[in-house]
Amino acid sequence: MKVNKNIKIFFNYFLGPLLFIWLAWSIYKQVSNQEGLEESLLEIRHSLSSAHILYLVLTILFMMVNWGLEAWKWMLAVRKVQEISFVRAFKAVFSGISFSVSTPNSIGEYVGRVLYMSEGNRIKAISLTIIANMSQLIITFLMGTVALFFLKDHLTAESNIPRALANGILYTSAFIVITLTLFYFRLPWLIKIIDKLPQVSRFSWAIEAIEHINATLLLKFLSLSVARFVVFSLQYFLLFQLFKVDVSILQSWMGISVMFLIMAIIPTIALFTDLGLKNELSIRLMGLFTTNHLGVSLTSLSIWLINLVVPALIGSLLILGIKNIFKSRNEGT
Repeated sequence: MKVNKNIKIFFNYFLGPLLFIWLAWSIYKQVSNQEGLEESLLEIRHSLSSAHILYLVLTILFMMVNWGLEAWKWMLAVRKVQEISFVRAFKAVFSGISFSVSTPNSIGEYVGRVLYMSEGNRIKAISLTIIANMSQLIITFLMGTVALFFLKDHLTAESNIPRALANGILYTSAFIVITLTLFYFRLPWLIKIIDKLPQVSRFSWAIEAIEHINATLLLKFLSLSVARFVVFSLQYFLLFQLFKVDVSILQSWMGISVMFLIMAIIPTIALFTDLGLKNELSIRLMGLFTTNHLGVSLTSLSIWLINLVVPALIGSLLILGIKNIFKSRNEGT
């Protein structure tokens, strides 16, 4: 009981403020170390003073839509073990972002989300969250593979990438898409096999909820994942327009899809490597269509702030109210 009380005190009064301070300081260091920061700030100020500021407003609204779709998907996933409201799911997603930004490949998001579940359901919720996230990974690889197919010749002609390497990446990503999709739609069958393994069967209670996921729900996950991909692709295109990057929506989609494909393959820590890596990749990929590298960099910086930093800061503040979660075993808002 004393240990549980100490854990509650830590979450209630220390974790939220510490996480917020850590995020704020890390963001400051990351942004202040960017090359050409003064020039970028001047360009942002100029863009915000024009009528094109509507593009920024729409991008921010799409951020809420993006994470709202993710909250809806997660709510549907964990409903197998606990009914939660959409508002609670939205809070959980934002809190998950605040944990994920300083962990490799965002694995910390599971910790932030399951805090909004009853104590007995948290481990089960993690397994369901993994399945929901798998749907997004499938769509990311699918979109990236299709885009790479169309960009492959352009990439090899305009850059130093050997054709053999481009083909290797294309075939590998296509293989990953097919493999992930087969596993995705055969989850109950896989769980039954895992249950028969002597060293694993004792942990079967943690993944038993996956057995009850049907094809209809899996298709809903994929549909919501497609919707999310469309939303953040539109965000990039809107900001390209704001910062006068002259590309078509198809060119924007192809460059961004390949970028996300590469980001899905390379291990990253969102708060420390995402901005630099995305900036480098976006300049190289969008550089196939435009010479406005500053505009591309400004878009990467803005997306990073809007889609990651702002939600992470909001999530760290939401953790300040975590005491209400520990006081209740049941679903609430």
